Amino acid sequence: MDFPHVGQVFWIAREVTHLNKNKQSLEIAYGITSLTSENASPERLLELNRMHWGIENSLHWVRDETFGEDRSQIRTGNAPRVMATLRNLAITILRKSGATNIAKAIRQLSWKSHAALALIGL
Repeated sequence: MDFPHVGQVFWIAREVTHLNKNKQSLEIAYGITSLTSENASPERLLELNRMHWGIENSLHWVRDETFGEDRSQIRTGNAPRVMATLRNLAITILRKSGATNIAKAIRQLSWKSHAALALIGL
């Protein structure tokens, strides 16, 4: 492809199962990467894509859905970055303590403030 820094253009086909409608559909996702075919095979591109979605599903989705980050009205100065850092810290502490469902862990800890403080050594 005659465009600066483009190594490959690719597409990924996904079969998506819509559980609430008991229906399947086909999605096509397109991508561009600076990695050349010598540096990344189709298998490697798929692995990198799956790693991206692993991060998206385990961190960004939790920050948005559980903590409502996209609805936050904190928008000036360093405050948005500070709040994102605090959310990441809370998620990390909960995951390190064994929580697999962050929303459930937060609900449980909201009733037991002493247990929440114990997670951070207080």
